[in-house]
Amino acid sequence: MIDVTIDDDRSIRTVALDRPAARNALTVAGLESLEAAIADADESVIYLTGNGPAFCAGADLEAVADLDGDRDRAREFARLGQRVARRIEASPAVVVAGIDGAARGGGLELALACDVRVGTPESTYGEPGVTFGLFGAWGGTVRLPRVLGEGNALEFALSGRTVDAEEALQLGLISRLEDDPRSVAAEIASNAHDALSALKRRIRDDAERATQERREAAAFADLLEAHADDVDAVLE
Repeated sequence: MIDVTIDDDRSIRTVALDRPAARNALTVAGLESLEAAIADADESVIYLTGNGPAFCAGADLEAVADLDGDRDRAREFARLGQRVARRIEASPAVVVAGIDGAARGGGLELALACDVRVGTPESTYGEPGVTFGLFGAWGGTVRLPRVLGEGNALEFALSGRTVDAEEALQLGLISRLEDDPRSVAAEIASNAHDALSALKRRIRDDAERATQERREAAAFADLLEAHADDVDAVLE
């Protein structure tokens, strides 16, 4: 279900959702495998993508139907998806989502947990659960307004509509539009690995401002100590 490949220089781990016939929809087993693939990474960049014509259609609807309306099992399924999204968000690696084809529901929610989202011109985005009485519960209601702002998030989620790549770029659902999204992962991986990790931690830091600034200064000092020779080389 999850195909993991690692670059020869060990700087990028590609994690590909691999159920193309099901548009890479995720079951419980798929979510657990994805979590393990993220947790095991020691590369500086993780490139998350989907094999076949879709990025990820979200939760496997057969798996959702198998919950049989049981509230406790439904809550557990939602919590599992939330845990995987948090794992992506908290990874020391920079996680780049390469989105080609459809990103729907839980698939979009997992992309929202990534640090950078890059779409192809053929990519499309939607939260269609509301059209049949549900909504994505893998952290989407938390992250979507952070990314889009409350007004755009409400309109996008409540309408259940699908947006194309150009509108997704305008809304801020994706930050880049590329024919080859993996090139962005390679671009990021070419930078100093410890600086990438430090930047991610600082930008993701949700402490109060004074604490953030103190941590930022300490991280800068650590990096300058480690890269003093590199700075000198730039000046030569």
